[in-house]
Amino acid sequence: MDRIGALHDQGQSIWFDFIERSMLHSGDLQALVDAGVVGVTSNPSIFQNAISSSDAYVDDLAELAAADNDAKAIYEALAIADIQTAADILRPVYDKNDGQDGFVSLEVAPDLAYDTEATIVEAKRLHKQVNRPNLMIKVPATLEGLPAIRDLIRSGINVNVTLIFSTERYAEVMEAYILGLEDRLSTGQSVDRIASVASFFVSRVDVSVDAKLEQMAEEDPKNAAEYRVLQGKTAIANAKIAYRRFEEMFDGPRWAKLTEAGASVQRPLWASTGTKNPDYSDLLYVEILVGPHTVNTMPPTTLDAFRDHGEAALTVNQNVDGAVEQIERVEALGISIQAVTDQLEEEGVAKFAESFVALLETIDARGQEVAASR
Repeated sequence: MDRIGALHDQGQSIWFDFIERSMLHSGDLQALVDAGVVGVTSNPSIFQNAISSSDAYVDDLAELAAADNDAKAIYEALAIADIQTAADILRPVYDKNDGQDGFVSLEVAPDLAYDTEATIVEAKRLHKQVNRPNLMIKVPATLEGLPAIRDLIRSGINVNVTLIFSTERYAEVMEAYILGLEDRLSTGQSVDRIASVASFFVSRVDVSVDAKLEQMAEEDPKNAAEYRVLQGKTAIANAKIAYRRFEEMFDGPRWAKLTEAGASVQRPLWASTGTKNPDYSDLLYVEILVGPHTVNTMPPTTLDAFRDHGEAALTVNQNVDGAVEQIERVEALGISIQAVTDQLEEEGVAKFAESFVALLETIDARGQEVAASR
């Protein structure tokens, strides 16, 4: 059974949430592409793991360190080389799908998440350096990131908007995308080769809400069953409501004008889809979020699990009223979903920034290690 193909039949694209140099040169990524994977995402944590654990970077590390490059310059050189190679492997997918898939994502430095102008400058610089049409620049969905998204879309740069947790912020992200297209169209520029995805994070919502529900169950044993029956359901409910907003936003006369000009919808991309709780299905955040114009970026273990025993059926727009009821029941217990998602955004930015610092420290350490061995 071609399980990835079955997802494609439902309108969902599968991207791979991992990159490491040896997989690019060994043929492993090409094998995934041949199996139906049509995109790659990266982040500082992924690059830190790759550079710290793989010998594939040793020679370049030695050469770049010997040239007195600082850690950030070394990181960018290593990352850009990997992104370019991955983009070249995926280029046939991009061409075959008329620019709708085949993308590789590279993130702006996480410490710029609250600086609009610096994000714009960095995104444009990275876009120019990578110089591949199937590159997406990742920009965090902070309030400061919204005008950067609009500016980059207006400039014709593909954007992967990351760290979206709330449906309210998601609506603002879609608005920024549409405004960027409208800006571009108003100046007579084409909008038919611009792509964007909105990375809506899923599993982390359950991690937060489930912990609060468990605390309530422990403090109120008499009603523990009432609290625990709600666990493992809020993240999916949040994502389903987001998808309903997607369907509403990309409809009507305003969007029709852009469609006539060749614009493509900004697809929701389900991120953080690996299951964190071992008591839950390993495909909890995959099988129930399948539908048209969606992307699921899966970490390696989740992709392996889906290829082994996953099922594909239209699910993302099913029982959305039940999703609304789930959110209402959780909030009726005093858990504010807005407060949860606000905190997750703040923590997400902080964690990526911490990973970036750790990445630079890893590069320094490995550079010294390589130099000492030569």
